[in-house]
Amino acid sequence: MAAYENLAVSYDRLTSDVDYEATVAFYNEILKREGLRPRTAVDLACGTGSVTKLLAKQGIQITGVDMSEEMLTVAMDKCADLDNMPRFVCQRLERLWLPRGVDLAVCALDSLDYVTDPKDCAEAIRRAYKALNPGGIFIFDVNTPEKLRAMDGQVFLDEDDDVYCVWRGEFDEQTNICSYGMDLFQRRGETWVRSFEEHREYAYSQQQLTGYLKAAGFTHIEVYADRRFEAPREGEQRIYFKARKGKIR
Repeated sequence: MAAYENLAVSYDRLTSDVDYEATVAFYNEILKREGLRPRTAVDLACGTGSVTKLLAKQGIQITGVDMSEEMLTVAMDKCADLDNMPRFVCQRLERLWLPRGVDLAVCALDSLDYVTDPKDCAEAIRRAYKALNPGGIFIFDVNTPEKLRAMDGQVFLDEDDDVYCVWRGEFDEQTNICSYGMDLFQRRGETWVRSFEEHREYAYSQQQLTGYLKAAGFTHIEVYADRRFEAPREGEQRIYFKARKGKIR
């Protein structure tokens, strides 16, 4: 079963602890420091559109891109009440193509780790560069290799009244990929339906990703700790990258 195919309808309930507002606030602080007030943006691997919606409510004309039709369906429903309705497109990140350039590209919640072929990851970053207007900024976060390695052998449980999810992590040192099998039990009326998905994340190092950004043409690259304007510490679980395409107009 493809990742997020069955999970899509339950994703927001299982991730209710994710602070999307804090993530977007961190984006805004980066943009303020960079002197950029974006009018247009793309939310890469937008999922169910939580970040997309928050940026759209700021008046930004935004496109949400994701490879999962199921997640995009949820995102469209979530944003249906907005006056500034986002546009949603089903694309893989390494095949990203937008008809017009944007001022800002974001990619939240370690979504770039899901591009498990390093060549495809480098291409996804190159495509993000191409999608930006001159002076545009790319902001994304990833799980650190330390976090993904620590997931090996771990079992996690998420649940609410209508969904029960158990997932087990396994890290393969040879492939540098953390896989976690996810058993989903979802209530449909009086019946509980079981399904299984496998999620895989590549453990990209800070040096790898910085190299991909430079190769794509990005400059003014900075790496931050998790929503903090300081260098990542040893054992950091999540890190953020900011990079610019040329000079600000």
